Amino acid sequence: MPETMQWLKQMESVVGAKGFTSAGDDMAPWLTDWRGRYTGAATAMISPANTRETSEILKIANENAVAIVPQGGNSGMVGGATPDDSGHSILLSLRRMDQIRAIESDDQLVMCEAGVILQNLHEALADEGQRFPLTLGGKGSATVGGLISTNAGGTQVLRHGTMRSLVVGIEAVLPNGDIFEGLAALKKDNRGYDLKQLFVGGEGTLGVVTAATLKSVPALVDRCVAWAGVESTDAAYQLFQFLNSRTPQSLEGFEIIPASCLTSVLRHIPGTRPPLEESHSWHVLIEIVRDQPEAQDPRSIIENLLAEALERNLIEDATLAASEQQAEDFWKIRDSIAEAERANGPALQHDISVPVPGMAKFINTASPVIEAKFPGTEVAAFGHMGDGNVHFHVKAPAGAKAQEWMRDYSTQITPLVHDLVIAAGGSISAEHGIGQNKRTELGRLSSDARLSMLRAIKMALDPKNIMNPGKLVPLASSQSGS
Repeated sequence: MPETMQWLKQMESVVGAKGFTSAGDDMAPWLTDWRGRYTGAATAMISPANTRETSEILKIANENAVAIVPQGGNSGMVGGATPDDSGHSILLSLRRMDQIRAIESDDQLVMCEAGVILQNLHEALADEGQRFPLTLGGKGSATVGGLISTNAGGTQVLRHGTMRSLVVGIEAVLPNGDIFEGLAALKKDNRGYDLKQLFVGGEGTLGVVTAATLKSVPALVDRCVAWAGVESTDAAYQLFQFLNSRTPQSLEGFEIIPASCLTSVLRHIPGTRPPLEESHSWHVLIEIVRDQPEAQDPRSIIENLLAEALERNLIEDATLAASEQQAEDFWKIRDSIAEAERANGPALQHDISVPVPGMAKFINTASPVIEAKFPGTEVAAFGHMGDGNVHFHVKAPAGAKAQEWMRDYSTQITPLVHDLVIAAGGSISAEHGIGQNKRTELGRLSSDARLSMLRAIKMALDPKNIMNPGKLVPLASSQSGS
């Protein structure tokens, strides 16, 4: 206990009273993950104000073999920012580091700290005639550091890629306290491995991202959002191919939604209305944008293309948003699916990806396999058809008790879903990361080569295993503990 008090006092002296708390009430909101599946404990929550303080905290932690759990907005989906229940960890909050250091509009770059909230980044860039082309439902709480650490995706990956594609520079603190200074936006840098990319998707297991240089793009001149009804996932994919071949530089969103998900949203989310009068088995949300004044008007583009799609029997019906508010209403339906499904009852949610050409086939073949194997369940599969990301929800039978059903069936259903994903050449994590939720499955389904590389990188940079232990990297069969 005296030794603990010594290093804890050292940490407190680094960040001051404003950046330190060990009070249970203060830490409680940050010790349970967003989904409510994991609750941990911590010795204290440390909130550094800058990179230097972060470096000093990690030096103390490394010298004393103290586990550090980095956390941004605590909006992750796989328990990656929640400490274990031992109470021996330090929760390292980056939320005080929320400065946008520079916006370089001419070069379409923005340099910001890890604690910057995504929505605030959007607003700051909008004031400069720019935008950051990544958005998601949790933009009001998700932070830049968390988005980088989980290689977040969202609804604009089709055109702009995941976070990995948008990061051009990183500043990070290594487990021993050394600072990796890689914020320069170099188009050519042939000094060996791309070290900054180790931290993208690294989930805080190799160090702490403190700042980043990100790509921005010109603010939109305008956009057109359309909603179409289609008869099947195959028709949706054919529609995607048709639109993408004609408008590869302006098609920014292409989401597929089954009728069951639309019904859930209309039932549980106030203020939502069905975009089309008639019912359809599947729905597609399409966004065409223009970010250069001389480019063609997106409304005329989509009007012409959907008219041709109707003639080709690719769609059954369609409507265009008549205003920006209606466009937001269409997107609200898509962004509210997860919330509506939670209100609808317990479900096992899987964030997976398959090759884009195989997404329709996967949904069509995997869904009946699960429903037949587990009678009474219903699959709701939706997501980003343009990048192969399927949100594959397996809903419990009517009347099932949530906790009991999740406990009894998660270890049966999830491995089967993942087996089907791997058989389709896919990944068990598309955009939410591995965290603690998928670590065992990653170990079960990964090749020896992948596992040995993950473990070797972790051991090389964090030999004392102080950085977010128990997350991402599967244990070797000879290991025990976290």
